[in-house]
Amino acid sequence: MLQVNVESSVRTVFGKGPMRQLRMQSITPANLYSGGNKSVSLQVETAKLYKSLLFIHGRNAVITLKIEGDDKGERHVLVQEIQKAPVTGSLLHVDFLEIDLNKAAKFTVPVEYVGTAKGVDLGGELQVFRDSVQLRGCPLDIPDVIQVDITPLEQGGAGITYGDLPLPEKVEMLEKASTVCVAVQ
Repeated sequence: MLQVNVESSVRTVFGKGPMRQLRMQSITPANLYSGGNKSVSLQVETAKLYKSLLFIHGRNAVITLKIEGDDKGERHVLVQEIQKAPVTGSLLHVDFLEIDLNKAAKFTVPVEYVGTAKGVDLGGELQVFRDSVQLRGCPLDIPDVIQVDITPLEQGGAGITYGDLPLPEKVEMLEKASTVCVAVQ
């Protein structure tokens, strides 16, 4: 899984007006949630946060969140929610969820199909039924993306199922192994 570093500081201002002023200073408000504990209000430099979020776009990533003014120092988090302005697309707010790197969790991982199927070259049509898979495992064992070579697929063949996907040893698939992901018709 990808790992990214983000620096932040504890936020001391609250409310609609102060949040607008923070955003005008290129600072994005954020919250850190950690399973049952009280949430921590944060602020992050928008440019650095935006760059990190673009880097991990569409993939799972463990973010090492360094919080200035926090006694824990570093925390490992996932992005739980990103709020953007509907017209401009600028960042309004980000929610982080603290995780334990040694505890198994459920993740949705994208499946990327690589190559051109033989059946497509012969006039068939590639049909993608699933483009992601549910996996359970420790965050650092989960792959960013699962790449599947579709070159051997022939027209009218059986296709590729979840059971055919290459997975790391310590990762468990939560999907039915017989479900077809991609086929050529």
